[in-house]
This record gives sequence, structure tokens and C-alpha cells, in this order.
Amino acid sequence: METTITLDLSGLPCPAPLVGAKKLIDDLAPGQDLILVSDCAGTRDDLTAWCRVTGHELVEESQQAGGKTAYRIRKMAAGEHRPTAQASLDMRGITCPGPIVEARRLIEGMHSGETLLLVSDCTAAFDDIRAWSNASPQIELVASFPAPRGAYEFYLRKR
Repeated sequence: METTITLDLSGLPCPAPLVGAKKLIDDLAPGQDLILVSDCAGTRDDLTAWCRVTGHELVEESQQAGGKTAYRIRKMAAGEHRPTAQASLDMRGITCPGPIVEARRLIEGMHSGETLLLVSDCTAAFDDIRAWSNASPQIELVASFPAPRGAYEFYLRKR
């Protein structure tokens, strides 16, 4: 689904960006995106915690001019949950390509249809893992969610 709304709350301190996002995302259909623009340093942490509780997905973030950040948030359907993982790999503190190398090694030993939960705080992981899954016929990126302290959870299913 296409993004239906962009909300620019630059200049407002936290928690205003989170409150604004919550008000607007309630009116979106599941699967639709909201782009929230903010220059408050605490917005990412607020959105990460909120997405963890609500099940919404922080799809991506991108730096904008003037110290602003655009956050793409996808509304999840009521009752939609994180996928079940048969294995997990915590690679916090390891820079890329380390998380992908280790995930590939672990996935090779998994059965078709099984899911690996990969946790990484490498700043390149978000883009690298999406690119890897798009290029690999062996894995599918099922979902990704923000995790505490700048990390992300990636759910990778072996095809």
C-alpha cells in the first residue's frame, strides 16, 4: 500500500512526535505507512518502544536536511504479532558484514520454512540485510522491528 500521510513535527520536543504519530496511525488501514519527520533526538527511542508495544513496524529512517529524520512507520493489523523463530542470533556489537556471514552459516543448517531471528546494531545492517534478502533465493526477510539501543530484529525465513 502507498504512504497515505506525511507528518512533519520538526521543532516540537518529545513526546509530541510520538503523540502525533499515534493519533494519525489510528486512522490508517493495516499495511499503510506514515512518514513522521522530527528533529527531536528522542524520537527514535520513543518510536522503537512504541512499535515494540503496538506491533507497528518502524520500516526505515532517513536523515533529512536541517538535522531532521524521516521515520516510515507501517501500521500492523490488530492481533498481528512477530513471527515465531526456530533459532536466534544476537550479533550486537559486531559490524557488517559479520551479522550476514554468521546468519548465512546458521541458515544453511536450518530446514526450509524455518525462521531465524537476527539481532544487530550495526548501522549498515538495516540496508545490508534487506539487500541480501532481496538478492538471495535462499532466504526471505519476513519482518524487521526496531529493538532497544539502536538495534534491529530481522526475521529471516529459509526458503
